[in-house]
Amino acid sequence: MNYHFRQALLAMRGNVTATLATLMTMTLTLLMLGFVLLLTLNVNRTLSQLESQVEVAAFLRPDAQDAALLAQVQALPQVTEAKLVTSEQVLTEMTQDSPYTRDAAALVGNPFPDTLRLRVARVQDSRTVAAAVSALPGVEDVEYGAGYVDPTVRTLTAVRGAGYALVGLLLLGTLFNILNAVRVAMYARRDEISVMRLLGATRGFIRMPHVIEGLLVGVLAATLSLAILVPSYLGLARRVQQLAPVFPVVQDAGTLVPLLGGVALLGVLIGLLGSLFATRRYLLELE
Repeated sequence: MNYHFRQALLAMRGNVTATLATLMTMTLTLLMLGFVLLLTLNVNRTLSQLESQVEVAAFLRPDAQDAALLAQVQALPQVTEAKLVTSEQVLTEMTQDSPYTRDAAALVGNPFPDTLRLRVARVQDSRTVAAAVSALPGVEDVEYGAGYVDPTVRTLTAVRGAGYALVGLLLLGTLFNILNAVRVAMYARRDEISVMRLLGATRGFIRMPHVIEGLLVGVLAATLSLAILVPSYLGLARRVQQLAPVFPVVQDAGTLVPLLGGVALLGVLIGLLGSLFATRRYLLELE
């Protein structure tokens, strides 16, 4: 094993340009991959928070059967929570925001209707629930913030989908990079490999230094990417939290450590698998 390790280091030193190019490419790719994953994680957190806050409000007519309507909307599969808020309770809530509301109500009467407030499982369900509730007898109007819910959902969903697509492309690009780097290293040592084959060296013996080389490049790239990614993200997260505290930026170690560890492990695996595939294919081409 010591022999193979020394040969891998000699190969890396003999092909410094190719090794550094591969190392830089893998490091940049893992950095981009990490940032995309962190962005996707924060988008998912934001979307989950939005889903928990979206509320469908159904305003009832004075002659509506409140209890019967409450039972009907609770039976809808998309509804996770439903409650009836009387007109007096609505007036009390409005008075807290505007103290003069109760004085106006004393002159003209309570203008607020009884209201059903519904929580949905997903933001996308708000439109479906609103359409179903508006068709019920006794419902005068339905409000669910379509002006901001729909565009927000479309934007966040598009960002999340683009993030997943970019992650896949980056993984493929990283794998091809390590494949090419190992093949270049083996081609540079083609005479030595030919001699080793003539002397009866096994495939495993020939491949081992190059497999170790790919593994070392993967480890170095993972280490460098984390050394840059972690402080950069934490600094950016603190800045965003100061400027826009409404956004639920992920900063807890229990969530970040598995994700960042996965990025590092992925870099090591890509280096290992890429070198395995490249050495196997190159030796098959020589036969």
